Amino acid sequence: MINRRDFLRQSGAGVFGLAMAPALARKVAPSDRLRVAHIGLGGMGTNHLKWFANLPEVEVVGLCDVDSDHLATARKVLQGIHPDTKAETFDDFRRILDRKDIDAITCATPDHWHAQVAILAFEAGKDVYGEKPLSFSVREGQQMLKAMKRHNRIFQLGTQIHAGDNYHRVAELIQAGAIGKVHTVRLWKTGFPPVLGPSKYQDPPATLNWDYWQGPAPKSLYSPERCHFTYRYFLDYSGGVFQDFWSHIADIVWWSVQPKGLTRVSAKGELPEGVGDAPKWIDIEYDFDNLKLYWTSTPPNVPGAAKRGIGAYFEGDKGTLICDYSSKEITINGVAMPDIADIPVTIPRSPGHQQNFVDAVKSRKQPESNLEYAREMTLPMHLGLISYRLGRPLAWNARREKFRHDAEANSYLSREYRTGWDWI
Repeated sequence: MINRRDFLRQSGAGVFGLAMAPALARKVAPSDRLRVAHIGLGGMGTNHLKWFANLPEVEVVGLCDVDSDHLATARKVLQGIHPDTKAETFDDFRRILDRKDIDAITCATPDHWHAQVAILAFEAGKDVYGEKPLSFSVREGQQMLKAMKRHNRIFQLGTQIHAGDNYHRVAELIQAGAIGKVHTVRLWKTGFPPVLGPSKYQDPPATLNWDYWQGPAPKSLYSPERCHFTYRYFLDYSGGVFQDFWSHIADIVWWSVQPKGLTRVSAKGELPEGVGDAPKWIDIEYDFDNLKLYWTSTPPNVPGAAKRGIGAYFEGDKGTLICDYSSKEITINGVAMPDIADIPVTIPRSPGHQQNFVDAVKSRKQPESNLEYAREMTLPMHLGLISYRLGRPLAWNARREKFRHDAEANSYLSREYRTGWDWI
């Protein structure tokens, strides 16, 4: 099973990161380099820094975090890659956006900041590489797409696994009809959140601007459980294990079969032990016009699922395909096989997820994990959490992007920002 900490460790290099050697061999004139600043420098943010700092076409010129310890660590990392770096450090990301000489930013803040950082960056003329999930709410995703189009910017969602050959090949096989018309997909991610608490309410560390960290989220006293890595287990900021991993595995479904016309979502789950309130487990049924989609927190009862901590199982009228991040197996007429050689390569392979973003910025053509695609893929995640929170099935109008005749459910599509922190 791959948990988040394993993912972060593996993503520093290899399949989830960059093909480093070919990139480092290239020579790029300083005047041709993309000038990038990084906002949010915890675990994943530091990975962003390493990935982009090792691209010859990139110059890292800014680092920003509201925790000065994170900022100091990130600067040491950058100096280890580029000892002569002149990158400036900031504790307010708006100062980065004020700089006219910065071309693009990466954002690896907690989820509840993603939308405001991206929208303000678009308005400032910056392109954005934003960590998943795309946004905290449905409304924020809508606002991000409008702002990106209005300001003609580039956006790449940080679903690094998308760049791997395995996902490209799965999409090719399914789109070529290898298992026929897909009618059902089962997604799963095992693993429960940690048991947190009791809350240790206290003054925040002197190194952390806790008020800024909370930003648009509801105000709370500081406790270590609500901050940094474990913030994701509180619904004020994120959506637990489900929200943490949805984009990584749902990505292959939206790429392969493009689900359309969502009509109904029904979720059930359980609160965790401890002080967190994101679901301990969550099971969801989605009805699309062309697909039945299931999410479960345990592997479904299908061949090959039990040995995978995360996965997707596609059921077609000619066969099935099971996959995770780096493996796949097709079964047709009871015969299992790793691939079908007769199906040609039709999808261009990625030069690396971060390189794809750099190339997109230079060409002004949207990358693979672009915002329009990412928003469609992320929206059902939000709706599943809303159904879980309300404890009942919900009817969805895909054209209007609203629940049908359900004011209570529609009130969850957006959240009023904390006074003084609505900057868009």
